[in-house]
Amino acid sequence: MKIVVLVKRVPDTETKVKVAGKSLDPAGVNYILNPYDEFAIEEAILLKEKHGGETIVMSVGNKDCTKEIRTALAMGVDAGVLLEAETNFCDAWSLAGAIAKKLADMKPDLVLLGKQAVDDDNTALGQYLAEKLGLPCVTVAVALEINGTKATAERQIEGGREKVEFSLPAVVTCQKGLNTPRYASMKGIMMAKKKTVEEVAVKLDAPKTRIASMELPPPRPEGRIVGEGPDAVPALITALRSEAKVI
Repeated sequence: MKIVVLVKRVPDTETKVKVAGKSLDPAGVNYILNPYDEFAIEEAILLKEKHGGETIVMSVGNKDCTKEIRTALAMGVDAGVLLEAETNFCDAWSLAGAIAKKLADMKPDLVLLGKQAVDDDNTALGQYLAEKLGLPCVTVAVALEINGTKATAERQIEGGREKVEFSLPAVVTCQKGLNTPRYASMKGIMMAKKKTVEEVAVKLDAPKTRIASMELPPPRPEGRIVGEGPDAVPALITALRSEAKVI
């Protein structure tokens, strides 16, 4: 079984970012592996341990993305592929085009990725990719079982879970709860330095969307004390109704 895991390099959500025009100011920003992609990496490793085969991690971006690829390799993925391209102004549609062309040559049995990226909260890449490849697509998977060329997954939906069956090859986006991602061991980190990372220059398709503007949210107003004890209740209700307009 050949499994390809797609990963993205994203700003750490704990980093204080600054806006520069229509993008983030990269100065002082700490970049990490997209947290949802860690569930995809772990699932690929677990499936390989159970069924055998090969695992490959793939990312699109500049050479800095090699760091996140090496992180996946240190966790236990076999090899990496970097589709080198400028990704400052792109969307899921343009990314899917470049990835689909590479995957068409690789012919994987399963493509795994996180259900969304935490930087732009985009959740469309898996669906676009499956459409371009003509493959089944399962999103927000919290359980996955493979049996030959057939697979069963549980999807997280509002109010419960949905169980679906599908055939391989397929694209699956991974949700928190699917597994518990492992930490890279020192041995894994050292071995990752010797693993192969293929670098391929690609041209992205024209994006379907554009960034009209970008700005930080306004600062929160300071809180105030409306009174003390039971006597403060009427004033609090009035403020919630007339000022906050939440009741």
